[in-house]
Amino acid sequence: MNIIISGLGIIGGSFAKALAKYTDHHIIGINRSEKPLQDALACGAIHEIGTRESIKTADMIILGTFPEAAVKFVRDNADIIQKSCIVTDTSGIKGQICPELVQLSKEYGFKFIGGHPMAGKETNGFASSDADLFQNASYIIVPCGADEKDISFISTLMKKIGFGIIKVATPEEHDRMIAYTSQLPHVIACAYVLNESCANHKGFSAGSYRDVSRVARINVPLWTELFSENKNSLVSELDEFIENMTSIRNAVAEGNNDAVAELLSRARDVKERTDG
Repeated sequence: MNIIISGLGIIGGSFAKALAKYTDHHIIGINRSEKPLQDALACGAIHEIGTRESIKTADMIILGTFPEAAVKFVRDNADIIQKSCIVTDTSGIKGQICPELVQLSKEYGFKFIGGHPMAGKETNGFASSDADLFQNASYIIVPCGADEKDISFISTLMKKIGFGIIKVATPEEHDRMIAYTSQLPHVIACAYVLNESCANHKGFSAGSYRDVSRVARINVPLWTELFSENKNSLVSELDEFIENMTSIRNAVAEGNNDAVAELLSRARDVKERTDG
């Protein structure tokens, strides 16, 4: 089948490389700038550089761009997408984009299924993409009313390129949980390195600093958009986090060791119950 990947950054590029490595599908790349396309063609991640004419032949389209750009790509090309084509995104938010993409799919007859690969790195661009980025990672399917056979097709394809866990969620559940598991940690990392002590950490830091600060090397335009488009869920998680931080801060400030120990014990118990 012909699979078009729109956007050859780290995620779109990794999809191209994984599909080329683990399947026999014909991979067509579309990208705003030329260099990632040439690099992808040279390394075998794509078999063809796509044009608007290529879209007419697509059996599947994977949107590897920022959320708003993904919607724009579909809006601009909806009239030439085959009715049998499955369109799926890779965006970290769903509530803001799924309604319009579902509406476009109904209006023009193609199929839309939301998707979110739970994988990435702190670096960006095609040069950071990896055919094995998705090995044993989780893939979230947001069906948006799609047929079971199309959902099954997506699930099977994602397992073929390495995903170990397939999770199905509504847009609302997806955005609520991603606010906690992905967006909140990025906020924490950024806030952490904004402390003045960060400038002098070398020689005083080890694994704890590295683990907490890793994702502060952030793609600013992307995460600004993600935070903005999921602001209600993210602010709710931030409020609860600040409340928990304040409880620990006040117990430390008051010299209340029993309260500190009780809060730390509760946290350890939650972690052990949740993750073993």
